[in-house]
Amino acid sequence: MNQKSLISKVAITAAVVVFVLISSVPFAGQRQRTVPAPPFNVASYLPASDAIAVVDVKRMLNETMPGILGGDAAKLADANAEVDKFKTKTGVDLHSIDRVVIGVRYTYPSATSTRLETVAIAHGTFDARALAASARAAANGKSREEKYRGTTITIVNVNDDLKLLGLWTMHVNELAICMLDQNSLALGTPANVRAAVDAGKAGRAPADLVSLATRDPNAVIGFGGNITPELLTKLDVGNDTIAKDVGAIRQVYGSVGSTQTDVTVMMVARTDSIAAAKNLGDTVDGLKQLGGIFIMRMTQPRKGLAESALNNLKITAHGNELEIRTQVTAASLAALIK
Repeated sequence: MNQKSLISKVAITAAVVVFVLISSVPFAGQRQRTVPAPPFNVASYLPASDAIAVVDVKRMLNETMPGILGGDAAKLADANAEVDKFKTKTGVDLHSIDRVVIGVRYTYPSATSTRLETVAIAHGTFDARALAASARAAANGKSREEKYRGTTITIVNVNDDLKLLGLWTMHVNELAICMLDQNSLALGTPANVRAAVDAGKAGRAPADLVSLATRDPNAVIGFGGNITPELLTKLDVGNDTIAKDVGAIRQVYGSVGSTQTDVTVMMVARTDSIAAAKNLGDTVDGLKQLGGIFIMRMTQPRKGLAESALNNLKITAHGNELEIRTQVTAASLAALIK
């Protein structure tokens, strides 16, 4: 893996994977009541986690996605159709969710692999009976219920390829859904949903990660994660110098923001020293200078998007942290969606 691909994948994955996670689970709640949901506690029901993401679902659906796809009526129609397909397949509706908090735990099935165990805690106002009935009806007999510590977990056998909001295709097998309280809903694998029940109202996620993921109150997506030694051992960077720079990173955090016309991405790498942050910044700045060579090999419209992102890229060191920030027009991101 070369230096350009490493930095690109780290920066892009931080934003894109969060979006994929939020898009890949059908968020629920069938009947909204007239009483608004109270302010939610980000940490509520989150199990012990290595990374956290907070997604403003309403802004994502009502502002960010229309801003990206508004200039392409066909793609926007496809995205809306995929939201409807989620409801058809699972009995739940993305539009009923205010925000979702995602907890991620790193696991290592083998010496060379890493797997992310995720659970999504959706916040809104839900009707438990209507939710359960809709999930069972959508499953068409392919669901079951488990009782766990006073809650009911509905497990739906989706077993289908879903094109998520018209963006990515993902195969969904079993999805567990559990009402935690009238304003909170857990979604994930049965084991991870049970972990959310165990975590309770106070939650078990580290307070520092919660703080990192919520630094920008205006973000559509905020995230924070630990870069653990175990995770770093699985990362093959192919270069001793790059490995040293990456090995100094202890945490990453950032946000994705949007307006009617633009999307901004900010990512911060928190290292173990001021010198390490400077070295990492020098490496990224050098790659920025070489970026134009790689962009020349691209074709339009992705070439224009990459040029805009590179031209707007700002790299700033603050003590032991390195901040990377860029901005592109929302409409230009449609080029990434097939």
